[in-house]
Amino acid sequence: FTLGGIPLPHRLAMAPMTRSRAKPDGTPGDLAPEYYAQRASLGLLISEGTQPSHDGQGYLATPGIYTDEHVAGWRKVTDAVHAADGRLFIQLMHVGRRSHPDNTPHHNQPVAPSAIASGEAMFTMSGMQPVPQPRALQKEEIQQTIADFAYAAKRAIEAGADGVEIHGANGYLVHQFLAPDSNHRTDEYGGTMERRARFAIDVVRAVVDAVGPQKTAIRLSPGVATGGIAEGQDNDELYRYLAVKLGKMGLAYIHVLYTRTDLFLEDM
Repeated sequence: FTLGGIPLPHRLAMAPMTRSRAKPDGTPGDLAPEYYAQRASLGLLISEGTQPSHDGQGYLATPGIYTDEHVAGWRKVTDAVHAADGRLFIQLMHVGRRSHPDNTPHHNQPVAPSAIASGEAMFTMSGMQPVPQPRALQKEEIQQTIADFAYAAKRAIEAGADGVEIHGANGYLVHQFLAPDSNHRTDEYGGTMERRARFAIDVVRAVVDAVGPQKTAIRLSPGVATGGIAEGQDNDELYRYLAVKLGKMGLAYIHVLYTRTDLFLEDM
């Protein structure tokens, strides 16, 4: 099977799974190469969520892919996977409002499309704590965040990854822009369906420009209630619109987490 120009032995893939085993600076832990190499017989490995910037981290001990140390750490992982004849996409995950300052390098307030808290609690070194209300990203910060995704994608390829998967699902930042209950913006990134989809499209386009469409993928979760988001079927038309836009970019794949009937997936 060929995925985005990459030959795979079969169609079974390992979904991304947060491990919280990275070093304090966000470098993958010492056991990460062994962990991923042990699973290399799957057709494709999708890594744990990996933050593209300081602002992108939300959980304890998750890895990054935006410093030289991160690249060196991931290079050990990709070398181990390739030595075992596997393929690895690194998932780029900016958690947005699903963050606690105690878990981030800079201890700043979380950021999101709008200043709306998710209503969750999160594990920290001090135990479970309520996730604070985020602050809304300014327009120039949105552009910087898009650039952060593109930069992280380039660093991932530099680290030997076969591609990157943008995390646009599960209540994280891209999903927060898509969902009307977490995005109350009135500028070009909020309001109408097309404007709520713009951030996702801009991020994907920036990553495609950085590493090419065959090394770019995205994960979506239409209608999946998580992270304080409850889209239901009301947002289905947005995903149909988004799938058409993304389809024109020639991506390696669109990874869909879905829990309802197959009819909607046939539309996508």
